[in-house]
Amino acid sequence: MSLTELSIAEARAGLDRKSFSAVELAQAHLDAIAALNPRLNAFILPTPERALADARAADDRIARGAARPLEGIPLGIKDLFCTRGVRSTAGSRILGNFVPPYESTVTANLFRDGAVMLGKTNLDEFAMGSSNMTSAYGGVENPWQRKGDAATRLVPGGSSGGSAAAVAARLCLGATATDTGGSIRQPAAFCGIAGIKPTYGRCSRWGIVAFASSLDQAGPMARSVRDNAILLGSMAGFDPKDSTSAERPVPDFAAACDQPMKGLRIGVPKEYRVPGMSAEIEALWQQGMAWLREQGAEIREISLPHTKYALPTYYIVAPAEASSNLARYDGVRYGLRVIEPGDSLDEMYERTRGEGFGAEVRRRILIGTYVLSAGYYDAYYLKAQKVRALIARDFERAFADVDAILTPTAPSAAFGMGEKMDDPVTMYLNDVFTVTANLAGLPGLSVPAGLSAEGLPLGLQVVGRAFDEETVFAVGAAIERAAGFTARPVLRAGG
Repeated sequence: MSLTELSIAEARAGLDRKSFSAVELAQAHLDAIAALNPRLNAFILPTPERALADARAADDRIARGAARPLEGIPLGIKDLFCTRGVRSTAGSRILGNFVPPYESTVTANLFRDGAVMLGKTNLDEFAMGSSNMTSAYGGVENPWQRKGDAATRLVPGGSSGGSAAAVAARLCLGATATDTGGSIRQPAAFCGIAGIKPTYGRCSRWGIVAFASSLDQAGPMARSVRDNAILLGSMAGFDPKDSTSAERPVPDFAAACDQPMKGLRIGVPKEYRVPGMSAEIEALWQQGMAWLREQGAEIREISLPHTKYALPTYYIVAPAEASSNLARYDGVRYGLRVIEPGDSLDEMYERTRGEGFGAEVRRRILIGTYVLSAGYYDAYYLKAQKVRALIARDFERAFADVDAILTPTAPSAAFGMGEKMDDPVTMYLNDVFTVTANLAGLPGLSVPAGLSAEGLPLGLQVVGRAFDEETVFAVGAAIERAAGFTARPVLRAGG
């Protein structure tokens, strides 16, 4: 088996047995990046010298019998995570030359446990998008193709599309990602991999470039549910530098993947049968219920009555918080500065932000500034926060009767580059099944469960109670076993 085909669990075992070295493992992935990244554009910045240095250090620790939980495991790092001494752009021109003097807590945790950094993965600018087409460094291509249509290049989903494409294309064993409204789960579904958004507060947000502070949450992406559990075990933990970080113990997530389904109650929300949802998404959902029922779970219909308000609520709250967070990019303290001779301070602000931000980021800043403005704050933002509380209450009531909730991850398979791109509202509908978990702060896992008629991957989503990722992993692993999803993309090297 090629080293790039290993799971994280298999790679850890192989390194322990000394079947191969960490340097050999890293080099195999660096070779894959060199061959395929010119086409996929999954990495903004490969870091081969850093990767090989990390791998040599890992081999030394393994030789001394001092291996750590992720010793020698090569990962991609979404370029929203600040990495000390390594350029961190958030997919934006305005941070194009920013080299942080500090490390995000999540990446520091991974490196503390021995992970090897292969490079920084591409993303929608400031994590704003569902396609990974808004990056200032060019769009990312999904390594999957429609059956009989090799000419149409597909989006990997967003915002964590670079991480998803890199994992699916075997350019790394796993990757970090962030999820504000579905940005881990939707690209995971589009690319045929697994990805989890943990409970809000499970992973520190310190050192992650902020989009919407009350919604953003870091999580892993990998090719299996167990690999996600292994990564989250290292990423999670209390951080005193983050006031939203939860001071709770980190369970053995990987062990949870072996829990049986017998006696579990799985909720199916009737409100998630949205108009226009394809028959094949409905069929996959029904199949997921059947798989869990066959393994001993009880399927119950539930109601989440405020679901229909989730998207408009999200697209008020998230832009409002983005408007506030992105006010710091003014050309004064760090990042891009655009100024002409004789410019006033206001003119420098305007030029810097006008040239530094892309169209989607400017759109969301304008929406957010509007809903926060005098005369509109109560009508829009305050009302949205009240509806958000009602959405969270819906889940609390549902979880009194069920242990986890099963839904589709996305309303469709991956779409083509350029399709839907001229209609922001249609693009925003990609998040219809995922935003509720962010608004309520709950964990959500996407698992690849089947193929569309066009031969593209489709995902099922498991949502759990706050800080009950263990049940989420258990249900996700049960779906994974039943689905037996082994399909993989056909890769093409070159530019």
